[in-house]
Amino acid sequence: MGSMFRSEEVALVQLFLPTAAAYTCVSRLGELGLVEFRDLNASVSAFQRRFVVDVRRCEELEKTFTFLQEEVRRAGLVLPPPEGRLPAPPPRDLLRIQEETERLAQELRDVRGNQQALRAQLHQLQLHAAVLRQGHEPQLAAAHTDGASERTPLLQAPGGPHQDLRVNFVAGAVEPHKAPALERLLWRACRGFLIASFRELEQPLEHPVTGEPATWMTFLISYWGEQIGQKIRKITDCFHCHVFPFLQQEEARLGALQQLQQQSQELQEVLGETERFLSQVLGRVLQLLPPGQVQVHKMKAVYLALNQCSVSTTHKCLIAEAWCSVRDLPTLQEALRDSSMEEGVSAVAHRIPCRDMPPTLIRTNRFTASFQGIVDAYGVGRYQEVNPAPYTIITFPFLFAVMFGDVGHGLLMFLFALAMVLAENRPTVKAAQNEIWQTFFRGRYLLLLMGLFSIYTGFIYNECFSRATSIFPSGWSVAAMANQSGWSDAFLAQHTMLTLDPNVTGVFLGPYPFGIDPIWSMAANHLSFLNSFKMKMSVILGVVHMAFGVVLGVFNHMHFGQRHRLLLETLPELTFLLGLFGYLVFLVIYKWLCVWAARAASAPSILIHFINMFLFSHSPTNRLLYPRQEVIQATLVVLALAMVPVLLLGTPLHLLHRHRRSLRRRPAGRQEEDKAGLLDLPDASVNGWSSDEEKAGGLDDEEEAELVPSEVLMHQAIHTIEFCLGCVSNTASYLRLWALSLAHAQLSEVLWAMVMRIGLGLGREVGVAAVVLVPIFATFAVMTVAILLVMEGLSAFLHALRLHWVEFQNKFYSGTGYKLSPFTFAATDD
Repeated sequence: MGSMFRSEEVALVQLFLPTAAAYTCVSRLGELGLVEFRDLNASVSAFQRRFVVDVRRCEELEKTFTFLQEEVRRAGLVLPPPEGRLPAPPPRDLLRIQEETERLAQELRDVRGNQQALRAQLHQLQLHAAVLRQGHEPQLAAAHTDGASERTPLLQAPGGPHQDLRVNFVAGAVEPHKAPALERLLWRACRGFLIASFRELEQPLEHPVTGEPATWMTFLISYWGEQIGQKIRKITDCFHCHVFPFLQQEEARLGALQQLQQQSQELQEVLGETERFLSQVLGRVLQLLPPGQVQVHKMKAVYLALNQCSVSTTHKCLIAEAWCSVRDLPTLQEALRDSSMEEGVSAVAHRIPCRDMPPTLIRTNRFTASFQGIVDAYGVGRYQEVNPAPYTIITFPFLFAVMFGDVGHGLLMFLFALAMVLAENRPTVKAAQNEIWQTFFRGRYLLLLMGLFSIYTGFIYNECFSRATSIFPSGWSVAAMANQSGWSDAFLAQHTMLTLDPNVTGVFLGPYPFGIDPIWSMAANHLSFLNSFKMKMSVILGVVHMAFGVVLGVFNHMHFGQRHRLLLETLPELTFLLGLFGYLVFLVIYKWLCVWAARAASAPSILIHFINMFLFSHSPTNRLLYPRQEVIQATLVVLALAMVPVLLLGTPLHLLHRHRRSLRRRPAGRQEEDKAGLLDLPDASVNGWSSDEEKAGGLDDEEEAELVPSEVLMHQAIHTIEFCLGCVSNTASYLRLWALSLAHAQLSEVLWAMVMRIGLGLGREVGVAAVVLVPIFATFAVMTVAILLVMEGLSAFLHALRLHWVEFQNKFYSGTGYKLSPFTFAATDD
C-alpha cells in the first residue's frame, strides 16, 4: 500500500561495468527490468558511438528476418511462438546467427526464383497450348481479290487461283482488358489489310506470380506483306502480348500441341520437386525465425543501451548512469556481481546525488492497473506525490454508480466483467486482436466494481430495469387512510389518484429499512421527490469529495517539507470551502433531521437561505431553521472572504521573507551549505523537486538567485482565483450526478413503457403471449444493452472521469512527472 499511496523512492545509480562483462551485465539487467539508463552521450551522434557497427549488424539481421517472415506469410504458414524465455546471445554468436540467416535467406531466394521461373515457363507452355487448342480457322485476307467476301477461306485448295499468294499468321494471347484497344489499333495501323480473330479462354490459367486465376484472350491475325507484319509485331510488343508460332497445317499443329503437353507434364514434375524442397526450406525458417527474432532484438537493445554509456579514461570499463528503485538496489548489486564473476572483475554500482527530478515508479497488478491508468491519463504524478489511485478504486465506481444506479443494469455489467475475469488466463482471450475487446478486457476489474456499485445504488434507488421491488414491507399504510377518511366507492371511482397524509395516525409507519420505499414508484410526485433527494445527495457527495482532495494535499506539504503551506494554503482553502459549501451541506442534513411532516407546510427553503447568506439579507416569509442563524451565516461569509487575501499573499510573502533572510546569511555559511547540498541526499531530493513557488523561493544558492517576486505572485494569484471560483463551479459540476441519474432512470422507464408494457398487454392467452413476447423481449434486451448499458454507461463513465480529473485531483495532484521506463526485455518475450 505504501507504493500505491506514494511513488517509490528512486535513486540515481552510477554503474562501472568492465568492458569484457558490460554486455553480460546489461543483458542481465534487461531480463530483470530494474533500471532506466540515462544517455551520457547525448551530444554524440548515433553514427559516432562505440557500438554502432553491432547495431547495424542487428538491423541488417532484422531486415533479413522481415524478408523471411514475408516469405512464410506468403506460403500461408503461421510462425510458432518461441519456446520459453530466450536470453540475449553472447556477442560471439552474432556472426554465427548472421551467417546461418543469410545462407538460409539466399537459399530461399534461389528456390523461390527457380519456382517463379518454372511457373513462368509452365504458364507460357499452357498459353501456347491454349492458342493452338482454341481452333482459330485461318482465313484469307481478300483485300486484293475481286468479289471476295470476309468468309472466303484464306487457304484455298491446291491449284486454286490464289495458290501463289503467301499469307502469314501471328498468334498469341493478351489480357482481356487490352483486347479491344489492340484490335482497334491493328485495324487503323494496317488499314484493314488483315483479318484478326479474338477468343476468350474457356478456363482461366493460374498467374505465375500471384497464383490467382486469370483469364486470357487468344488471337490469330492473318496478313499479307512484310511491312504489315512488322507493324503487327511492333503493336503486339507494345501491348505485352505473348506471341507464339502458328503452323498452317492442322497435322503439324496437333503434333506441336502434343509436344507442348509433354513438356508441361515434365515441367510440373520439376515444379513439384521444387515446391517440396521449398517447403523443407520454409520448415527450417520456421525453426530459426522465432528464437532468432527474439535474440537479435534483445541483442540490439543491449547494444543501444551500451551506446548510452561513456568510456572511462583508461578504456577498461564503461560508466553508466541509471534510475533504480531503492528497494531494488540489493537485487541490482547481486545481478551485477553474478554477471561479471566470470571475468574476474566485479561490476560496481553506487548512489550519486542528483538535483534532477527522479521518475515516478508505482507498481501495479492486474487489479490496480486500470485505476492507475485513469490517473495517469490525466498526468503522471510528480515524484513521491500523493497518488490518487488507491482512493479512485472506491470513488470512481461509486460516482459512476450514482449516475447508473439500477440493479438489473449493474448485474449485467457485473456478470460481463466477471466472465472476463474468470477467463483472463486463457490464451485465446489474451490473443484477441479486436481493439474494442482489448479496451474492455484491460478494464475488466474496473467494470467489475462499476457493476457491483451499480447494484448497490440500484437497491438504494429501488430500481431494477426501472421497476421497484418490495423487498421489505412498505412504511406507508393505505388502510389507515381509508378507514379515517371515509373513502366511498363513488369517491374512489372519481379520483384515480389518492393522497396519503403522513400526519394521519397509522399512515406513515416508519422509514423503509434500506433504500427508497417502493410506494414512491406509484406516487404522482415521484419525480419531484427523487429530484429533491438526488440533487441534495449530489451536493453532499461533491463537497465531501472536494474536501477530501484538499485534505490529501496536507500529505504532500508534510512530505516535501512545506509546512508553511498548511497554514497559508490548506487551512484557508478548507475554511473557504467548508465555510460556504460545507455550511450548505449542514443546512441540508439539519433540515432532514429537524423538519417533520407536521411542519412540512411551513418548512423553510434552503436555497433562499443560502442566497440571503451572501446578500446579508433576510426574507420575512422564509423562517429560520435555528436560532441566531443570520449571525452565524454572516460570520461564515466574512471568514471565507477573509481567507482570500491570506491565500493570495501568504505564500509569496513567506517565500520573499525567507529569501531575504537566506541572502543575509549566505556569505558566512556558503561552504557549509554547498557541502550539505552535495552530501545530504534526502534534503537535496526534497528541495530540488518541490513546486514552482518553492523553486523560486531560494532553497539553495542557485535557486535563491533566480527568485522573481512577480512570477511567484502571479502563480499564486492564478491558484487563488482557480480555487475560489472552482469551489463554486465544481460544486455545481457535481449536480451532474443528479442529472444523469434521473436521465438514466427516465430513459429506462420509457424503454419499459414503450416496449415491455405494450408487449405484455397484447395477448392474454398463454399461447398468444408466448408468441408475442419472444420478439418483444428480444427488442427490449437489445435496446437495453445498446442504449442503457453501452451509451448510458459510456456517458456516466466520462462524467465520472471528469469529476475525478477536474473537481478532485486538481485540489492536490499536479501530474507533472514522468514514468520510470526500465530497460527490460518483457515486451520482446511477450
